[in-house]
Amino acid sequence: MTDADALDTDGLTRREALKAAVAVGGAAGLAACVDRLDGADPIPAGDGPAAHPERQYAWNEFVRTDDAGNWQLPTHQTLLYLTLPGDAPPTEAERETVRGALDALDEAYAWSHEGLLHSAAYSPTYFERFADPLAVPDDVSLPQPTPLADYETPDFDTQDVLVHLASDRPDAVLAAEQALLGEADEVNDVSVPSALTDALDLDARRTGFMGAGIPHEKGDGLEGVPEPNPIPEESPLFMGFAAGFRQNQATEDYVAIGEGPFAEGTTKSVGNWRQRLADWYGEQDFDQQVMEMFSPGHAEEGLVEGVGTNLGDDSLIDRFADSVVADAAEYGRVGHAQKAARANRDENGDPLLLRRHFESADDDIASLHFPSLQRSIDQFEAVRRAMNGVDATEATPAVRQRVNNGILEYIFVRHRGYFLVPPRSLRALPTASGQQG
Repeated sequence: MTDADALDTDGLTRREALKAAVAVGGAAGLAACVDRLDGADPIPAGDGPAAHPERQYAWNEFVRTDDAGNWQLPTHQTLLYLTLPGDAPPTEAERETVRGALDALDEAYAWSHEGLLHSAAYSPTYFERFADPLAVPDDVSLPQPTPLADYETPDFDTQDVLVHLASDRPDAVLAAEQALLGEADEVNDVSVPSALTDALDLDARRTGFMGAGIPHEKGDGLEGVPEPNPIPEESPLFMGFAAGFRQNQATEDYVAIGEGPFAEGTTKSVGNWRQRLADWYGEQDFDQQVMEMFSPGHAEEGLVEGVGTNLGDDSLIDRFADSVVADAAEYGRVGHAQKAARANRDENGDPLLLRRHFESADDDIASLHFPSLQRSIDQFEAVRRAMNGVDATEATPAVRQRVNNGILEYIFVRHRGYFLVPPRSLRALPTASGQQG
């Protein structure tokens, strides 16, 4: 089946058609997207890499916020996983090729949700090409990915480079992707001197979306979503609740590497979780869902209304982070958020992780992409292990490894990769010592 065959948008709403266009990608996707956006305002142009933030992940000031001040991630997102052929360090010519491709995006698009936000990140495998060790402070780790629970069997993403594209404009994401992959020599009226694929091989392409109502729209016919579609129409996530409350997120300042050549960079974990929601919607009533997503205390006190937007900018999870074992014994259930929060705070109570997850319907399967930014990958691993709730399983037989244990019964990790997001000035195939060449 060709891309054009896959992109039959007849009968779809405008928003559904645009999501389908991004998922398919390529020339067919862009053509369908442009057709649906006929008459839309021009995409705002950029003013070059020097005018954009040194932190590639500096998105918070440049995206929409809701009424409570929570950051709203761009609607359309694409992840490109690429590899440098061979096992030698990159050449200066390859570095200039990558630099030219990425710099063109900064010339073409404003750094905002209305233009294009993007980043290039590098894996431990990439840095193993160099004789020098990775020049990061002692409190920053970038190990190879590993299983973080006895039952996990993910495919590990060890590709060299991860490029993340995000925008409210699907035509911006698709056109930028075409330019990076050598399928266009101009983007938003800016000439593109080179493509990433002139130096790198594309290994995987994954897409996703974020926004209230979109999971319900996409849920019909998806593997993992029961019929009739039970996803609340106002929910931004397949599981029916809001997330990403501002007070429960690390700041961009907090996750920044503080010194050395990679200062102002950060580390990035990206997982992909398949979701199987028949039991979530078929066996759990609303209070039980609240217990397993947040905490039993949230249900007992009636803190969550609808999809949880009544919570404002704070999920209130810190009140219940220390009661996991007691809640397991009393209620026979524990919450996903309360388990994770135990490891996601420093000694001052500040969150360690900045989570930027979004949903996906790739391969017609309900799934979740989970990018997480933190100063050091060991911080992410500690939070993920806290999700296992081992101490809760020891408190009562009602809580088992994946039953009544947060949301572990409904999510299954398929991919996980770790990356370093260097500062913008080092984003083009940096050396391990933090030099461009």
